[in-house]
Amino acid sequence: MSASSSTYANDVLVSADWVEDHLEEFQTDAPDLRLVEVNSPESPEEDFPSRYEDGHIPGAIGFQWDEDLSDAVERDILDKTAFEETVGSAGITEDSTVVFYGDGWIANWFALFAYWEFKYYGHKDVRVLDGGKDYWVNNDYQLTEESNDFSSQEYTARGPFEGIRAYREDVEQAMESGLPMVDVRSPEEFTGEIIAPEGLQETAQRGGHIPGASNVPTASVLNDDGTFKSAEELRDLYEEHGVTEDQAVVTYCRVGERSSIAWFVLTELLGFGDVENYDGSWTEWGNSIRAPIEQGE
Repeated sequence: MSASSSTYANDVLVSADWVEDHLEEFQTDAPDLRLVEVNSPESPEEDFPSRYEDGHIPGAIGFQWDEDLSDAVERDILDKTAFEETVGSAGITEDSTVVFYGDGWIANWFALFAYWEFKYYGHKDVRVLDGGKDYWVNNDYQLTEESNDFSSQEYTARGPFEGIRAYREDVEQAMESGLPMVDVRSPEEFTGEIIAPEGLQETAQRGGHIPGASNVPTASVLNDDGTFKSAEELRDLYEEHGVTEDQAVVTYCRVGERSSIAWFVLTELLGFGDVENYDGSWTEWGNSIRAPIEQGE
């Protein structure tokens, strides 16, 4: 699939060439293969076709992270029933191979959140386009503005599988036990200099980080072209921060989307056996009364 995928624990990355070779299959009504572009709430680049409607890979379905994969009222991921309805209406079955890609300030920022949510509800065969939409566009692969309307399917989720999700009490326990926590936000967010990336509305009352957490910014796991670094480079990166596969690990960010990339790297690419993504993240922790925080490095 991806040229370097054999070095990873699981074969979950697909290359742009592989997607191009399967464009015809992605465009058929048969649900065997489904390609999904996941957009962020904000468009990061004015001159880049980051929105689905401005240009997408032929055959791709468009999901909006905050509208299609989240419950805005509860500030939560979709519940099981809503997830089943959303996925089934997009023409996806439990047996579909689903390939995600996305836009964002960081390659596949919100696509990896969708990947994590699909895994949470037990979808078996999920893949990711290595490098995301940036790589596809920057290397002159084909785009279209033609949308797709596939036949609805009945979808029954196997999950939820709570072992890949952390709640506040899990984070408190990890903090008290000295287990590694990976904060993937920018250094400025980690130290408390800023609370959220510029232009993003959902934020917290306080800045800083969870005591004991290590700062491994999301971009550090990627090459300049947005593809993932090799398994050896990734393992070395996390080992420098005391994160090894013999321990349970919690990842977090602002609302759980950037940290899903770290969860993906640790779980799928490096094969760690016990990694939980704290999707409440700093929006919950930074707004919680009496929740301990640290500021500075």
